[in-house]
Amino acid sequence: MTDRPRVALVTGASGGIGAAIATALADAGHTVALAHNQGGQAAQDLAAKLRADGSTALAVAMDVTDPTSVDAAVTTIEAELGPVEIVVNNAGTTADGLLVRMTDEQWHQPLTTTLDGTFHVTRRVVRQMTRARWGRIVNVSSVVGLSGSAGQTNYAAAKAGLVGFSRSLARELAGRQITVNVIAPGPIDTAMLDATGSARRDELAAAVPLGRIGRPEDVAAAAVYLTSEAAGYVTGAILPVDGGLGMGH
Repeated sequence: MTDRPRVALVTGASGGIGAAIATALADAGHTVALAHNQGGQAAQDLAAKLRADGSTALAVAMDVTDPTSVDAAVTTIEAELGPVEIVVNNAGTTADGLLVRMTDEQWHQPLTTTLDGTFHVTRRVVRQMTRARWGRIVNVSSVVGLSGSAGQTNYAAAKAGLVGFSRSLARELAGRQITVNVIAPGPIDTAMLDATGSARRDELAAAVPLGRIGRPEDVAAAAVYLTSEAAGYVTGAILPVDGGLGMGH
């Protein structure tokens, strides 16, 4: 089944997993909007590179925690590229700490960016998908949301929340031929992982059955599949990209 070009929006697209997903979708022939909050120059540079390689790409500022910012960004995308047909909600953050010492601000930070942000973006684009009777929504969770991780109760709660959100929405939208799926990455070679330190990185690699840290491109390949025509009969699924770390969850 051959895919036709679609307009794809990727949040958190300035680096790491988001940049890899945006690049892979562009390579698959799609028009790509790279949404960023921080790392604006990196997103602009990547969009320019994609355009130089022959793709249509646009970098756009978007604070996913702010519905007004989301609306303005999507309005720009619609005006310059067309209606959003694919969305990959990848924006997220961490604020690690043991629960007994966790502040209210730490607790809310991952929830606001990951869970509220996914809600804001998806709500803004889904009406047009419904009218078109076609759409692909992919939400990037984490193995941590399924198996848990000490010191990450807030992050795990946010990532687990995406599963319930996605499966409920998959049921709501199935009649309109819109699929909603979840990717659950394990440890991936990103700046977020590097920030945990080399000892933690080595510990995680040793725990992965495949014996290595994943690459952003591993996650991107899953996103390309779940947003394709070939995945039209897949909805409400969790696709782990974790080297086997979370198997059984």
